[in-house]
Amino acid sequence: MAFEVTFELQDADLEHFREVMRKAIDSASNLSEEDILEHAKDLSISVKDNVPQFVVERIRKLEVLVSMIEDSEWKLEGEERTNVLSALAYFSDPEDLVPDHIPALGYLDDAIMIELVAEDLQDDIEAFEEFCAYREREQERTGETNITTEDWLDAKRRELHSRMRNRRSKRRSGSSFRSIF
Repeated sequence: MAFEVTFELQDADLEHFREVMRKAIDSASNLSEEDILEHAKDLSISVKDNVPQFVVERIRKLEVLVSMIEDSEWKLEGEERTNVLSALAYFSDPEDLVPDHIPALGYLDDAIMIELVAEDLQDDIEAFEEFCAYREREQERTGETNITTEDWLDAKRRELHSRMRNRRSKRRSGSSFRSIF
């Protein structure tokens, strides 16, 4: 028999999690990028068995964040890379809010933090997932295995230009006025 529990986090609760995240980022400042990624991957591996489904679903989001950093074709750089690594820093602290060894609840804080981070980085995640979907389609279509960010941007640019021309054409077809601009 399953038992469902729902709860709502208020602004004060969210601020508490933000403060915990800030402290985690500060304490992880001496860690290398590789260390931060390794801790996040270790959490992902350790959570696979005997955990509630809501945790498993959040761990998949954590894995996407790790993939965003490790994907050599995505080439995440600058502020975006720093933001994702900062988000992953929380998972480098073995002494997080709820000890992981507590059955059913040990990963609750991790799941909440992943959800908050994923919400904050939603635009980045959506762009990465769109890139991955494009890469997969192109690999199936062409057999090419090395699709780059530049390839994706070029295809996206062509797509948007085509959409722009189609919209313009539809708009003009209903009008007798023809702009010279």
